[in-house]
Amino acid sequence: MSWRPDKEIVEHSNIYKVMQQHHFNDYNTFWEWSVTKREQFWDTTIKNLGLKFKNNYTRIVNLDKGVTQPQWLFGATLNIVDSCFKNDSSATAVVYQKENGELTTLSQSQLEELVNKIANSFSRFKVTTGDCIAIYMPMTVEAVSIYLAAIKAGIQVATVADSFTPNEIAIRLKISNPKLIFTQDVLPRAGKILPLYEKVEKANGPKAIVIKVSDEKIALRNGDVYWDDFLSDNIQFKSVPQSPDDVITILFSSGTTGAPKAIPWTHTTPIKAASDGFYHHNIQKNDVVCWPTNLGWMMGPWLIFATLINNAAIGLYYGAPLGESFGRFVQNAKVTMLGVIPSIVKQWIKTQCMENVDWKSIKCFSSTGEVSNPKEMDYLMNLAGNKPVIEYCGGTEIGGGYVTGTVIQENIPSTFSSQALGTSFILLDEDGKPADKGEVFIIPPIIGLSNTLLNKDHHKTYYEGTPKYKGRQLRRHGDQLQRMKNGYYKAMGRVDDAMNLGGIKVSSVQIEAVINHLNFVKESAAIAVAPLDGGPGELVVYYVPNKCELSEEELTKIAAKSIKTELNPLFKLSKLIKIDALPRTASNKVMRCKLRDMYDSIV
Repeated sequence: MSWRPDKEIVEHSNIYKVMQQHHFNDYNTFWEWSVTKREQFWDTTIKNLGLKFKNNYTRIVNLDKGVTQPQWLFGATLNIVDSCFKNDSSATAVVYQKENGELTTLSQSQLEELVNKIANSFSRFKVTTGDCIAIYMPMTVEAVSIYLAAIKAGIQVATVADSFTPNEIAIRLKISNPKLIFTQDVLPRAGKILPLYEKVEKANGPKAIVIKVSDEKIALRNGDVYWDDFLSDNIQFKSVPQSPDDVITILFSSGTTGAPKAIPWTHTTPIKAASDGFYHHNIQKNDVVCWPTNLGWMMGPWLIFATLINNAAIGLYYGAPLGESFGRFVQNAKVTMLGVIPSIVKQWIKTQCMENVDWKSIKCFSSTGEVSNPKEMDYLMNLAGNKPVIEYCGGTEIGGGYVTGTVIQENIPSTFSSQALGTSFILLDEDGKPADKGEVFIIPPIIGLSNTLLNKDHHKTYYEGTPKYKGRQLRRHGDQLQRMKNGYYKAMGRVDDAMNLGGIKVSSVQIEAVINHLNFVKESAAIAVAPLDGGPGELVVYYVPNKCELSEEELTKIAAKSIKTELNPLFKLSKLIKIDALPRTASNKVMRCKLRDMYDSIV
């Protein structure tokens, strides 16, 4: 099944309006202009987004240091949070609902007042411009406000996903070195009470500001304080003007060498997120955008900036997005754009929990984080009466997507209709030649692309050893795509040792480090494999055994529990397979491609 836009949808789209401004009659020519006339395109985009500056830029981009180190918005000073409060003061900024609670709204002025209270509170705790705080909590009104307040005060924010174990939290805190960490006492989720503050304690986190959501009493460490004792009453705060290249956020993305990459976002990165939201997700004034996520993943900050900069409202549901109660929230909040990861849709199909909800307010869906399945995306489209699913693939180090869809093109489930506007890439085969199926190499400069890493060599990670294309510098990304005969693209997974599990990027090395500590394992290799009918990757681990009397079923349970305990409870082990020896290259590198082929032959 596919979806085709009618004339009214096309002519009311943001893309069409900008095409008319510049006298373009077809989309492909418009996209070509966006990547060949980058300065014009980004200048136009910034004006259409209505971004606020303290001092305007003298040049859109300065390339004196080369395309790998562009200086965007050269000469400007700004604070990107100012551009999040351009809508009418009475307009809804956040619509949210706690589990088993009532639908609640927060206006622009109410959200801004809360942000300002928080921004005024930092100085009492000796946190000032240039310092760092951490956020380890679910996506709530408070989390959104803390995030915006810190950036408004010129303070960096290290975001840590609330599903991580104490060990993973500690690794991220050591890299970012925050002065404060904001968390909740616990996380109520699907009838369970999960500890959060306790995990901060075990991670030996810094001074904690704790938001209490349960009635249970907990003993705080010496120096830790509750939210009410932190919050100022002062609702006036002037944003701190900064350079476009000043860091606002530290996000973590798993690398292929085990340790997470610490990726800084600057004041320019949100412009990429807002641009994608404007063009590709067609977010418009007073829309409601809901995407179950977390500030520890790039879609958390993306949701905030793509929504608020486009004068829309953020939809937040505090529970798990897996049952009818979430569907009722989407219905009652009148969500217009709903983002998902494919695993969520698979659960909806399994339980049929969304069959009785009314999603007529939805104008489009979007899917990211995993390879999707056409049947599942077709099901999703039908939940709202055949609405398009904008497939969206990018990365933390991009600030958004590089391949996606639009609401002015035919929408075919599980395919991408376009390279993102203002963004271009080339597919190269194993010989470094252009191909219809191959590794993705991004062509810089693009606003949003990272220029630095906090704990790794940025040039070595993304540029060293990459081939040239028509004399142009290419940037490594790691995804593999296939371009189909109709010009659309299909995701084919990763070419490196990273994988996406449940929408979370993780390195094979991280999983293997956990498995290799088990006494029955001599060595191991983790791979992600696609199900026969397509869809999200499944985790398979091959291992060379030490002598052990336990059954394969018992060993699999031990391995699965270790992965959940040491890394993330959301990571599910599909199969544990015994092998006499891991296949290796002459340089002793594990041949994961061969393991995938071996697995395919088994199934």
